[in-house]
Amino acid sequence: MLKLKSPICLFLFLVMVLSTITLSACESGATGATNYQKAIAIARGAIWQDINSGKASSATVAILDNGQIVYAEGFGMADREKSIPVDANTLFNIGSISKEFCTVGIMKLVDGGKVKLDYPVTTYLPEFTMLDPRYKDITVRMLLNHTSGLPTTNWVNGMGFEFDTEYHQKTLDVLSRSNLKYAPGESAAYCNDGFTLAEIIIERVSGQSFMDFLATNVLKPLSLNNTGLSIGQQKDKPIAAYYDPDTGKREPAEVVSILGAGGMASTADDLCRFAYMFSGDGKQVLSNSTLLQMRKPQPSAEKQAGLPGWPYGLGWDITELAPFQANGVQILGKGGNTGRYTGQILVAPDQKLSVAVVEAGASPPAITTASKIMESVLVEKGIMKASTAMVTKLPESQPIPQEYAAYEGYYAGSGFVTKIGLDFTQNILVSSVIYQGSEVSRPPTIYHDGFFYSSDSDKISLANVNGKYYIVTKSVFGDDIMAQRLTPPDKPISLMTDINGKIWLRRNISSFESRSTSLFNPFVISHTIPALPGYIDFDGIKEVKSSVYAGFAANYLRDQTELTLIDREGQTWAMLSYKLMSPAEAAEPLLSGDKSMTLGSEGYNEWLTTKEDLILSFQKPAQSRVRIYSPALSSVYDSVIDTGEVLVSKGSYVELAGKPGDTFKITAR
Repeated sequence: MLKLKSPICLFLFLVMVLSTITLSACESGATGATNYQKAIAIARGAIWQDINSGKASSATVAILDNGQIVYAEGFGMADREKSIPVDANTLFNIGSISKEFCTVGIMKLVDGGKVKLDYPVTTYLPEFTMLDPRYKDITVRMLLNHTSGLPTTNWVNGMGFEFDTEYHQKTLDVLSRSNLKYAPGESAAYCNDGFTLAEIIIERVSGQSFMDFLATNVLKPLSLNNTGLSIGQQKDKPIAAYYDPDTGKREPAEVVSILGAGGMASTADDLCRFAYMFSGDGKQVLSNSTLLQMRKPQPSAEKQAGLPGWPYGLGWDITELAPFQANGVQILGKGGNTGRYTGQILVAPDQKLSVAVVEAGASPPAITTASKIMESVLVEKGIMKASTAMVTKLPESQPIPQEYAAYEGYYAGSGFVTKIGLDFTQNILVSSVIYQGSEVSRPPTIYHDGFFYSSDSDKISLANVNGKYYIVTKSVFGDDIMAQRLTPPDKPISLMTDINGKIWLRRNISSFESRSTSLFNPFVISHTIPALPGYIDFDGIKEVKSSVYAGFAANYLRDQTELTLIDREGQTWAMLSYKLMSPAEAAEPLLSGDKSMTLGSEGYNEWLTTKEDLILSFQKPAQSRVRIYSPALSSVYDSVIDTGEVLVSKGSYVELAGKPGDTFKITAR
């Protein structure tokens, strides 16, 4: 008999035994002679690399083959303080993978004859309006395949530590003062707000809450017992906590109010079972004809005309994926990211295989890991040949065709501008990136057989579709548009105020909003672009249309905002779609001594800026929040995870957020 000398040894032994039992049980479901050990080794190697590198703190992976979970495993600690490891039943937030559940909900209503995919959204939501009259042409289908033309995502309270029951109305309010990026059906740019509208349609037509409808019509029939609301709303189930990779501090459990677009939690096991439904086998909640329709690409008009980009389906990011497609295997895929959790599901419906990867981390490569696992299983089953990772060198340079001169100019990307020029003497493409007022040169690229290559392995092409010019990146997952060329206005317009180099502070931040600065950055630095009169960099590239308004500069980019300058008590503030911003120079100065500040009746958060190095301490109401940012605008203190006094340098920013009437007392020395 094995003797364990300490409670710690006993705990580790039990974890090892339980893990072995779980894995053996999963493997016993294997069909035929397939050996999943290579796929399992790939999963373990990739996930531990993510954890060891700090990209993730924990993860879960599963493989389903012909209706059987053949592998399910958890990695890392779900709860470090209590030393609770992740297992196959630990819940993770799945972000935008929720879109596929929302889509199935809509298609359930379509099957029942209660919703028509090609009817206008206003048929079901008459209160949905926009400034752009073309909104009346948006159909339900366009919400699901990203061709609606809706401009952005309403991030206000979308993710954080409490659920916002007013999120639906706030989103409708933002849309009511917004324009479309392109005519409905014309193009396809990823859009979260479309799925919020789909979520509202489900509630309006069914008479149930979104989650009650899914529970009754999708989750329970498919026995998805570990799928539901985001982890911050799960009280009796094991959840994977998120830990800040820089400090190791644990954040409060994440709550996502953007339900239909990204607000659900699940396990890799449940996600594989859900994806298996699209094979047409096992438990079903949709008709066969509907399942087949959901497997088809849903191209926009420009996609049909040859525009590169993701082959969106109904809810799916992917309906075609090389190199699987080259082997006659269709892959459906959906990824998700909340800024704190990242996931990916892939399903080969004809082969009855599905793979799911979910990680507690902002940006681990879940799609790469899931693709390698799927490929390994398909290779083992003899369905496709293994792709070989080849070490390649730059191809031989060729003369650049003269017609490429038409592509020279400035291109708008997500938050940056790329300048492209061609040197036909040296046969190279030269480029630079303009970002936050600075221009940085990129490595030159050579031309070879329709592509441009650089020494840092970039591979791009240039495309012209219907007179619009694009920079296209090439990867193993297909083509994707990186930037769209700007058209200089005939008569450039300037804003009424000088915004060059100006810092703006967001004022409609709640006390429970997410700490993720990638999605919820409270700062915007605005710039003019001397080489591009008529354009500004103000929360992304915008074309100035009047002295107080700047709109979309390019139609293909996701999550774009519109700028409107407003007068507020003699100050010029900025409304950026859903963001209300005030100039940083108007922030109240903070000096040594005691200070009291009360939030106004509108509940807008207040800002102070330190005029000297200080040690700060705070007294604040429960549920309110204090955040401090350095002069370089990086977070140095957040009362959600930090306590006690804090040393701050001159020029720092102090944010106070809470409810109307909340009073904060600050001691500075």
